[in-house]
Amino acid sequence: MNIEPSAPTTKGPSERFAGDVWVDQIASPHESGQRMVVALVRFAPGARTAWHSHARGQYLRVTSGVGRFGTRDGRIVEVRAGQTIYTPPGEDHFHSASEDAFMEHIAMIENADNPSETTVWKEHVTAAECRRASS
Repeated sequence: MNIEPSAPTTKGPSERFAGDVWVDQIASPHESGQRMVVALVRFAPGARTAWHSHARGQYLRVTSGVGRFGTRDGRIVEVRAGQTIYTPPGEDHFHSASEDAFMEHIAMIENADNPSETTVWKEHVTAAECRRASS
């Protein structure tokens, strides 16, 4: 049994996020056969991810604020603190905070067989796509 060392908070890179986003790594694989990756992610008002998908899907537990999660077909789901949303493998989506409040979620994914293929990052979400999320 191990108490995990604390990792410093990192700023989300601009090629993957618009606005200010901070990431705290909670768990990552230690041994062969382990796949679980968990992070606490904080979004400043109006911040969002770029479009992306996950090889094995993703669970997101909103811990504060209201998250907006969008898919390519224009569907927008608002998830409140205490709720969990699941995104299936390969589904393009984005996560965002509202324009007037912070949002925080715990992201849970499993690595792909090749960890570099776990998340496929794509283009940034446009302002029009975000406005659609707000309407």
